[in-house]
Amino acid sequence: MRSILLCVNLPRVTSPETPPVIVAAARNNADWCAAVGDSHGLAHTFSEKAWRSSDRTPPYYPDAVTLQPDAAPADFLSEIDTASPGCSVKDSFAALDLVPYGFVELFTAQWIHRRPELAAPSKPNLRAERISTAAQLRIWQTAWHGGGNAPDVFRPELLDDPAVLVVGLHLGDDLRAGAVLNDSSGVVGISNVFTVDDSDADVAWSSAITAAADSFPGVPLIGYQHGDDLAHALAGGFTTLGPLRVWLRDS
Repeated sequence: MRSILLCVNLPRVTSPETPPVIVAAARNNADWCAAVGDSHGLAHTFSEKAWRSSDRTPPYYPDAVTLQPDAAPADFLSEIDTASPGCSVKDSFAALDLVPYGFVELFTAQWIHRRPELAAPSKPNLRAERISTAAQLRIWQTAWHGGGNAPDVFRPELLDDPAVLVVGLHLGDDLRAGAVLNDSSGVVGISNVFTVDDSDADVAWSSAITAAADSFPGVPLIGYQHGDDLAHALAGGFTTLGPLRVWLRDS
């Protein structure tokens, strides 16, 4: 599944104004959502225009992700659970108005992209280690959640997915940060970047970027962020590509 950006077979772009890498980013993110859904045994499907899950997805994960800029509500709304609380849609191109369907905007973010030819970040790096056991994943998920009882999101079945790499970032033997990398659609998605100490955020991002470059050399990185995390990603060499929007059903 790996390839260099100039040679990759990216998904078809419906609009000539939409950069192919955004379409690839949307598909990569949907593949990650599908992997999480698979680990929970959820029923989900892909079409040309959208990924959708007929079962309610885990916390923080959408019930549908649009894959093309001309996707319409009819491409996914009838196939997701809009009746029970928590239904959400990732509008990958910030192109939809879902207010008439009972949704409110939860947040807007920016797709981000880092070219593979960029040098590795210069900040000191934490040691990267692949999370490979259920016990390690429990510790990682607790740290990701900030302690306490973490929601049931990341299950051990994810560790068997060859496209998914859950990374722990260590200082000595201490887990200080982490991230998830997923390899699909000719790009590597970087998500769920966290740190146990906010002062380590830039180091966490630089370490996650280095881990991605080591594990997937020559492959562009994509993701999406907003707020402080967007600033940390930009400091690590990412650039913004365009907006996406997440909608939450309010009624």
